[in-house]
Amino acid sequence: MSETHGTVCWSELMTRDLDKALAYYKDMCGWTIETVDMGEGDYHIGKLGDTMVAGVMDMTGMPGMDDTPAHWLTYLAVDDVDTAVKQTEASGGQIYRAPFDVEGVGRIAIVADPGGAALGIMTSV
Repeated sequence: MSETHGTVCWSELMTRDLDKALAYYKDMCGWTIETVDMGEGDYHIGKLGDTMVAGVMDMTGMPGMDDTPAHWLTYLAVDDVDTAVKQTEASGGQIYRAPFDVEGVGRIAIVADPGGAALGIMTSV
């Protein structure tokens, strides 16, 4: 197991009011925002100096998210996302988004633990 396996590695805000959210976190936390085109839409990275601290996405119009309130999603580092997805299924958890690759970031899946709590799991590149 790597030193980071099982640790919190990223946090991401899903919101429908992107402008207000970005303004709030810029003001409260002192973040600068870097916007990256992800092909499916923009991804906004909150930074303190050169350090990336969190991501922000506009969830408006995302499939299956119509009734989902704005929320923060925590990502845990795992050594192998595909193995972690199998373990999640075997333990009675749910897979919301099967493993996918994000260039320059790593392999990610969105799951729910057996109690229903949503989380992201990620193997960084």
